[in-house]
Amino acid sequence: MRILFIGFILITINISFVFSQGNTVGIISNTSNSYEGYTLFTTGKKTFLIDNCGQLIKEWASLNDPGNSVYLLDNGNLLRGTKLSSTSSINFGGTGGGVEMFDWDGNLIWEYEYNTTEHRQHHDVYPMPNGNVLMLAASVMSFKEAVQAGRNPAKLKDENGNELTLFNEQILELKPIGRNDAEIVWEWNIKDHVIQDFDITVDNFDIVADHPELLDINYLGSESILLGNSNWLHFNSIQYNATLDQIVISSRLMNEIYIIDHGTTTAEAASHTNGYRGKGGDFLYRWGNPEAYDQGTSIDKKLFGQHSPYIIPDGYPDAGAIMVYNNGFGRFPEYSEVFIIEPPRSAPGIYTHLPGIAFGPAEPIIKYGDETNTGLYSAILSSAQNLPNGNILICEGASGHFSEINANKDVVWEYINPYTANLGPMSQGEDPTNTANRAFRATRYNKDYGAFVGKSLNPGSRIELGVSNYNCDILSTNKNESLKMLLYPNPVKNILNVKSQVGINKYEIYDLLGNLINFRIDKNIQVIDVSHLKTGVYIVKLYEEYNNSITKRIVKQIIN
Repeated sequence: MRILFIGFILITINISFVFSQGNTVGIISNTSNSYEGYTLFTTGKKTFLIDNCGQLIKEWASLNDPGNSVYLLDNGNLLRGTKLSSTSSINFGGTGGGVEMFDWDGNLIWEYEYNTTEHRQHHDVYPMPNGNVLMLAASVMSFKEAVQAGRNPAKLKDENGNELTLFNEQILELKPIGRNDAEIVWEWNIKDHVIQDFDITVDNFDIVADHPELLDINYLGSESILLGNSNWLHFNSIQYNATLDQIVISSRLMNEIYIIDHGTTTAEAASHTNGYRGKGGDFLYRWGNPEAYDQGTSIDKKLFGQHSPYIIPDGYPDAGAIMVYNNGFGRFPEYSEVFIIEPPRSAPGIYTHLPGIAFGPAEPIIKYGDETNTGLYSAILSSAQNLPNGNILICEGASGHFSEINANKDVVWEYINPYTANLGPMSQGEDPTNTANRAFRATRYNKDYGAFVGKSLNPGSRIELGVSNYNCDILSTNKNESLKMLLYPNPVKNILNVKSQVGINKYEIYDLLGNLINFRIDKNIQVIDVSHLKTGVYIVKLYEEYNNSITKRIVKQIIN
């Protein structure tokens, strides 16, 4: 498996830029085309709010690592999933165990633990408009219970033939009580919405292809088999749309997203009828992998380990569509994309679907990333957020790399998380590759967001140690910043291909300290040999025929 820690990005530079003066972490570039606001992310026990120059606006500290999402509430409080020690058998990437809330001043004002041998919070929580909190969790179904629900017993045993439990994914709505308690006021469980065509003598038997509103309890993605069949779904995100009263769910191992109705009682959420949409807790919509409900094959799969899908709210570009970070894990070649999905609808929140075929659309709108530009890649984590001006904020989670692109797919803002979960802040000049600076998501908040009213927002020092070598107030004047140019593959083992609209007559390769490693002068350079470079991150400066230059960042990969 290949994990890319630094994206293939177009670095916007000032004409007077000197390589030895560039940043390696923190703010990399900021232009007048970026959307002004404050960006929130969490790493380790710290949560940070920064401005567009990478200066610290606010910092919160927890006693625990994240579990995993974080949100800044309209009233200035911080909501955060939290990772607690556990003896539960529910143990996979993203497990947490609880949720906590801090006030603006960093005081812990509420916490709730959902962390026993039978159930455990994981990945995501979400703040509701009424003050309640949605929580994503898993609970244990015994081998006997799973088989009675229709699971093929052969698909619920380990390599030694031992019987396994099955993890039921659930969504709970919590009403906070006091400082450390909550009332569960609403609940949804996937085990109430499964189907199987394996055994007519047990529950949920029917024709899978005839019921796309239900989940085939015997469908396993290829990665599910590798990770063990207990964790067969691996829900990694829940996002709520208040206008539609609907919840968007992401299943990494099914390579699908689902939409369910929140306008139900708990009893209705366990059924197939009633509720605001008349379908109980069944899927109103699903997309990404038609093979999962017998309406396609593996070649029809569009999503590969995706994260953070959400319905774009009213007032934003593409309102009502779904934005998702498609990680691209498990396909060849591995590369990530930002998708916009336009579900067929007869009215807001009413999704149309013809029996006997897969849910539409047939293809998404690809907003960023493609097969020839493989630099955008994160095997895990990650997010994409539509901004009010039409730009998109992208978080490549595994590398802690945040970038903002405009409608022309130019990078107009770029930041590399300088904080590591194990060692704290990095120093300017350090190579962030292979560090624990990952981030589950990054979220940009408008400057007029309610949380900031009446608050002191004076920028402080930057998170990283040392002096920043980037003057964030000097915006790019590079006339060629929109010039279309590709270096690929990136990361690279031996040969970089150069694809440009103009002739490239010279290149220079620098390390992150600004040392010139190699250069070449020739006519119409189309390949660059980097086989001699050691594994790491490098800067490539390319000169076109009029001696204008463009800078690219590359990752030299280990040669197996």
